[in-house]
Amino acid sequence: MSNTANHRITLIGLGTIGMSMAALHLSRDNTIVDVFDTRPDLEEALLKTLPIFLVSSSSRTESQPIEVTSLISSGRLNIHSSLETACASATIVQEQGPENLEFKQTIWKKVEAIAPVSAHFWTSTSGISASAQQQLLHDKTRLLVVHPFNPPHIMPLIEIVPSPETAQERVEFAREYFSIPGSRHRPVVIQKEIPGFVGNRLAFALLREACHLVQEDVVTAKDLDTILMASLGPRWAGNGIFESYQQGGGVGGIRAFWDKLGGTMQEVWDGLGQVSVAEVKEKVVRQTDEVYGTLTSEETRREKEERLREFLKVQTQSY
Repeated sequence: MSNTANHRITLIGLGTIGMSMAALHLSRDNTIVDVFDTRPDLEEALLKTLPIFLVSSSSRTESQPIEVTSLISSGRLNIHSSLETACASATIVQEQGPENLEFKQTIWKKVEAIAPVSAHFWTSTSGISASAQQQLLHDKTRLLVVHPFNPPHIMPLIEIVPSPETAQERVEFAREYFSIPGSRHRPVVIQKEIPGFVGNRLAFALLREACHLVQEDVVTAKDLDTILMASLGPRWAGNGIFESYQQGGGVGGIRAFWDKLGGTMQEVWDGLGQVSVAEVKEKVVRQTDEVYGTLTSEETRREKEERLREFLKVQTQSY
């Protein structure tokens, strides 16, 4: 099935990620979305929350919002009270349930028994491998990780992480689905399963050192954010890590950079903080709450999403 074909996508789990994924899929004209969640207020939550994601979806504008009631009445969005009806006609089944291995193994066993044999199985987990999730499946070739960055209806990255038993055509299908002309999503196939995949590993590595620096009173949480936003943030947004150092090395590129600063780099690497979440949590949380508060208003959320879209737009421009 090509990426231009009509797709019927079953979404299991309609929390924040599930709502955002629904907006992502519904922004394409060739999709029907079936949703299932055990929450008793599913329809109410969709009517209240989904419009927020639909309006801010990158493929739509404020002047062209998609009405949830219209999607439901036209049959493009279907709310189900049972997993059986939700999966009955799916070409893709995508799960956004709890980060719990037992739950995921159980739900995939149920899905396999009721979904069409041709359906693709995607899990939006943040760290549980496809290998672990597929243990109860008879056909282990269908399941792979499709890990978005939050919020997926805006953020371009989709990490596609197959298990060693996932069929290559299933991997290629997922990559093509998120590579359609006009889409700003950037799917990347991760070549080996590893805890946290790649995006989260990079983020958590930086977070660990940031927490270490705050814990050791080298810098405050607020000043650390200023340092990141005034240096690495804009540079890496424009070039990425390796390209930045390739340019930073001048004519000799990253090799010259290492030749000049390799000793300093090794000294820093050897001295990076070894900290635990329990050790740094309270101090980092306290400083962060003091600076930014604990609640984010709807106005602030919209402002940050708009800023994020502008950052992403800059990446696609030519200068």
